Amino acid sequence: MIDVLLLRGIRSGYETALEQAIDKYTAYVCTIIQNTAGTALSREDIEEVASDVFLSLWDNAGRIGKLKPYIAAMARNKAKNKTREAAAAAAALPLEECMQGADGSGTPEDMAMSEDERQMVQTAVLAMDDKDREIFLRHYYGTQTVSEISRETGMKEAAVKQRLARGRKKLRLIIDKEAVQ
Repeated sequence: MIDVLLLRGIRSGYETALEQAIDKYTAYVCTIIQNTAGTALSREDIEEVASDVFLSLWDNAGRIGKLKPYIAAMARNKAKNKTREAAAAAAALPLEECMQGADGSGTPEDMAMSEDERQMVQTAVLAMDDKDREIFLRHYYGTQTVSEISRETGMKEAAVKQRLARGRKKLRLIIDKEAVQ
């Protein structure tokens, strides 16, 4: 009965009704987000997703049938989306850093060599298929363990290890080929 009144108040534009829903369901929403995302999201990310859930509640109140099921579904969906974004950012950032060039330390010759090496690594990593590249970047640049990658991607640890080995082999072949040219 309370949820019906809260939803009615939110539909009518009463911010106090939204505040009461937030007070009542924040722990519930955060639990769903944590269970959905596992260790993939930081505390700040979880708070951001929870805020997005309640913003969605406010924006879509007129189309909601029941409050608690809507909040639960929205928390799961938004947590999955944020987890995908976080994984993509973790995979993309190290490659971008790899492409940026030398950090300014060392001799000009060292810096030029480092830039050439970065270019070869970039070429090799970009040549990998999407899944191998994601796993390779998560492990070697994102410093995730094999078990973390396995858990977050749903792959078996043996498959992750095999893809890492394949990635190293491809990287070696491409770098050796580039070095000869």
